[in-house]
Amino acid sequence: MKFTDGYWLLREGVTAAHPVEVLDVTALGDGSSGRSLEIHAPTQPIRHRGDLLKGPVVTISAHAPMPGVIGLTLTHFAGEQPRGPRFEVRTEDAGTQVSYDDDTATLTAGDLSVRVARKGDWRVDFLAGGRVLTSSGSKGMGIMRDASGAHYLREQLGLGVGTAVYGLGERFGPLVKNGQVVDIWNADGGTSSEQAYKNVPFYLTDAGYGVFVDHPGKVSFEVGSENVSRVQFSVEAQELTYYVIHGPDPKEILRKYTALTGRPALPPAWSFGLWLSTSFTTSYDEKTVTSFIDGMRERELPLSVFHFDCFWMREFNWCDFEWDPRVFPDPEGMLARLHDKDLKVCVWINPYIAQRSPLFAEGKALGHLLRRPDGSVWQWDLWQPGMALVDFTSPAAREWYAAKLEALLEQGVDCFKTDFGERVPTDVAWADGSDPERMHNYYTHLYNQTVFDVLKKHRGEEEAVVFARSATGGSQQFPVHWGGDCESSYEAMAESLRGGLSLGLSGFGFWSHDIGGFEGTPSPGVFKRWIAFGLLSSHSRLHGSSSYRVPWLFDEESVDVLRLFTRLKLGLMPYLHQAARTAHTEGTPMMRAMVLEFPDDPGCTHLERQYMLGPDLLVAPVFSDEGDVTYYVPEGTWTHYLGGRTVTGPRWVRETHGFDSVPLLVRPGAVIPVGAVEDRPDYDYADGVTLRAYELARGARVEVPVGDVTFTVVREGDTLRATSSDPSAPWALAAGDRTARAEAGTGFLTLELG
Repeated sequence: MKFTDGYWLLREGVTAAHPVEVLDVTALGDGSSGRSLEIHAPTQPIRHRGDLLKGPVVTISAHAPMPGVIGLTLTHFAGEQPRGPRFEVRTEDAGTQVSYDDDTATLTAGDLSVRVARKGDWRVDFLAGGRVLTSSGSKGMGIMRDASGAHYLREQLGLGVGTAVYGLGERFGPLVKNGQVVDIWNADGGTSSEQAYKNVPFYLTDAGYGVFVDHPGKVSFEVGSENVSRVQFSVEAQELTYYVIHGPDPKEILRKYTALTGRPALPPAWSFGLWLSTSFTTSYDEKTVTSFIDGMRERELPLSVFHFDCFWMREFNWCDFEWDPRVFPDPEGMLARLHDKDLKVCVWINPYIAQRSPLFAEGKALGHLLRRPDGSVWQWDLWQPGMALVDFTSPAAREWYAAKLEALLEQGVDCFKTDFGERVPTDVAWADGSDPERMHNYYTHLYNQTVFDVLKKHRGEEEAVVFARSATGGSQQFPVHWGGDCESSYEAMAESLRGGLSLGLSGFGFWSHDIGGFEGTPSPGVFKRWIAFGLLSSHSRLHGSSSYRVPWLFDEESVDVLRLFTRLKLGLMPYLHQAARTAHTEGTPMMRAMVLEFPDDPGCTHLERQYMLGPDLLVAPVFSDEGDVTYYVPEGTWTHYLGGRTVTGPRWVRETHGFDSVPLLVRPGAVIPVGAVEDRPDYDYADGVTLRAYELARGARVEVPVGDVTFTVVREGDTLRATSSDPSAPWALAAGDRTARAEAGTGFLTLELG
């Protein structure tokens, strides 16, 4: 939200009050050094006692939830009744220290400090290693009122020259957010607008820090778009808390941010295989489903999950969680037959209850549906006639909803696609008294948490996975998320990639998208190019709106392309599963914007049409039928995984690829573990694994975790030697076309390079 009219003036009707100096600073908390600072900052100079009779005064608390993370809480009126929801922010001993001198007061937590000027002009600096990361300076922090009298708290943090800003959720515009206006407000807007399904009030910079605004409702960001040298954020509230998170590198920023807001769960291994859907409005029954599955098997196309979209339930009954008896008369038998084909089953759900659904009357009678302030059930006709929302702020409503899902799990369903959750009204009264503005974005968190907890309870923590569209800060704990409704075009494929990379830079470890696009029917060329992109993503799903996505309906080459890239992904599962573990334990996403791996390479700052899959594989999707692609190669000699050619960077490369190829390059010095299985994602990754070494320097030593086994590869002169922490399983070491295979039980092998 913009408040100013250029540099000097305010917009018509806007008033502003900014801290101008420090009245006093007090250390609070246990210990002689204090645990926090409380600062009182008048918004006019204090020249004499008469000035002490006027306000407003901003009260600022500086505190640290963990080392390397410092929060500021800005308060105008403290008498406001606290209302939820609130983000769940984790804390640990930050080892906080407080120091003073005549000019400043400083709070330090780990390697990050916040320094407040006690004399002279108002200034707050965040420092690390003696360097100022960012600052709140003159007329940055403020109490703002607009023409209607609405009350806002605003902060502006300085942007250094050349500093790039990323994140703020799954956003489909340019990856670098500088110059953009971003409102954190979940909306069902597709992938081609400024709206987003997954809004996260967290941004990451390439200047050694990130910022998390701890407000679950609407946060308006002006990223160098009102004051071009600052990031501005504002909320309509009497209190605003934000955290500055020090890296210094982007991975460390994400590690600390996800430690603060929650790390992603580790999805089950089977979920990394290929998912096939009925699509949305297509006609299907068990015979149709079986024909798709048998068609995939006949063509040797490995399939792991089958998904039933909305019309597994009767029309106008979404959701009643009952199979449509006209087309699925024997759901238990059908699910058993699908399991006999070694498939997992996913079904579509959402948190909306249509008026025709039997659950509407039941939920209304029990008080589980969201109500207006007058006590009537909130309803509209936009998605389903007369639909209502489940009120997930009520523990009883969550239990009621969970019980409906438990019945499906008992039938044999394995997981759920948790669609929607963005269209949440504000003219309502939540059961727990939550503030409607704050609950709008947070609703999806309660929704997906409820479903995820049901799966953990009944399938076990290691088997729980959802396929979610909406999210907010902290929702990364409940994977997987997919990109929502995109068109079937190269442009939509590119915007989907931008959204996924942006989400990864917002703390989300796992992400997917509709292969071929959702709206419309892709051309064979778009479908085949999207296959390569989709199978080189965290999770891979064939899904559409009004047309099926089985490959033989496009052309025979599509079958071959799908077979090639599905088997490629399954063979890479030893490598991909370790990348998934890193997302789970460290918060580093599987699909990584180039800046995340190469923060010191200015050539990577704006790259948004390529990415790193895990730490060592560079992927550059092709966005044309002709196969022309341009991508950037960082420093070193990289090797094409498909074909073995080498490319030396740093430089831009132009190539032409057939539909059976894509730029997939291996980072120099990497050892890629390749599995012995190519027809399923869940297997013993260490059994028969091949270790492919690429451009190892002399004396290099690389540890390669594969499942529960760790291999160590060392280059000694012209010899590669490898050892295993578990020598009982057969494995191999490869360089180029030369491969040596270890005998089971030997525990090591040697390969001569020549």
